[in-house]
Amino acid sequence: MAPYSSNTLNKKALILYMLILLANSTHYANACYSSIYNFGDSLSDSGNLLQFWLSEHNEIAHFGFPPYGETYFDAPTGRCSNGRLIIDFIAEHVGKPLLRPYVSGPSFAEGVNFAVGGATALNTAFYKERGINDTLTKYSLQTQLRWFKHMLQSSSHTSSDRKKILKDSLIVMGEIGGNDYNHALLYGWKSKEEIQLFVPSVINAISSAINELIELGAVRIMVPGTLPIGCLAALLTTFINSNKIDYDPSTGCLIWLNNIVEYHNRLLQIELNRIRWRHPRVTIIYADYYNAAMQIYRAPKKFGFTGASLISCCGEGGPYHYNTYSLCGQNTMPVCQDPSTYVNWDGLHLTEAAYRLISIGLLEGPYTTPPFRLSCFSKPTASA
Repeated sequence: MAPYSSNTLNKKALILYMLILLANSTHYANACYSSIYNFGDSLSDSGNLLQFWLSEHNEIAHFGFPPYGETYFDAPTGRCSNGRLIIDFIAEHVGKPLLRPYVSGPSFAEGVNFAVGGATALNTAFYKERGINDTLTKYSLQTQLRWFKHMLQSSSHTSSDRKKILKDSLIVMGEIGGNDYNHALLYGWKSKEEIQLFVPSVINAISSAINELIELGAVRIMVPGTLPIGCLAALLTTFINSNKIDYDPSTGCLIWLNNIVEYHNRLLQIELNRIRWRHPRVTIIYADYYNAAMQIYRAPKKFGFTGASLISCCGEGGPYHYNTYSLCGQNTMPVCQDPSTYVNWDGLHLTEAAYRLISIGLLEGPYTTPPFRLSCFSKPTASA
């Protein structure tokens, strides 16, 4: 064998150096956040609504029964899926335990999940004024923020202490906003034009919450956009029609419903840029849930979803296997043989397999701005 040249040695030394850097970077990323605080709706609720429902209705909600949770947890946990959610994969990625729901008790050392299924960015009064009546809207973003501030005050004595807690924490602001449109569509029967009129109000509610958190001392905040609701079995069932022009030929999703979401996401990104400009020391990460999910709907078989992309795994009735009056978890609802081959779980939520793939796109891929994998390397200093 020929002796090593100086160039070969230099290359080997460089490779070794890069491997050491990578190892250190991975360790640093896992140790980057001391805690995670999450706000949102059923896309990230890990048990709050299940407990609220039981105390208010004296019965277990349908998502408190099998087959919910069976893929990963072997039993229902209050998550609206067959297994883990995006927030669970985020926690695992940064080396933290899965977040405890707010209702589970006062121990919040490594974070807490304030998300509640059915939650909206806007409060109940906004919707009642517009003839949209849904009891779940009382757990709005402002309600969750109030819980958070109470928890923060009870766990620390001074403003300086609270800012110290938040300095090394990751705040995940949602997904929130999807139900503002879902409720108007499903319970208020509002038109696309009517709904688009209050999109700016939804964005303003999210922006106000972010600014409140920054005032409290938050320095790293992930803000997801909304998923493509035009691909959900529940809405595809509700607005089914024979007009082919309404449907995206490449996915089968309803175009006009996804247009609402795209409008929301555009306005949200514009507002996040304003917040970044006003608070340059704060890292604001936009999580593009929409396109991370659309990659699946455009090529489901490429990602292993051979069962169906628009049909519910757990459900029955109609072309999308969804029936408002017979929900997953009720009675003996049929379930697909292999949930990992399905994108949609119960009509309104996705399977663990879909959430896992979306999470990979966010945490390791191109669907966060700035890239999430770099967020630990920026060390913003909380303003005094």
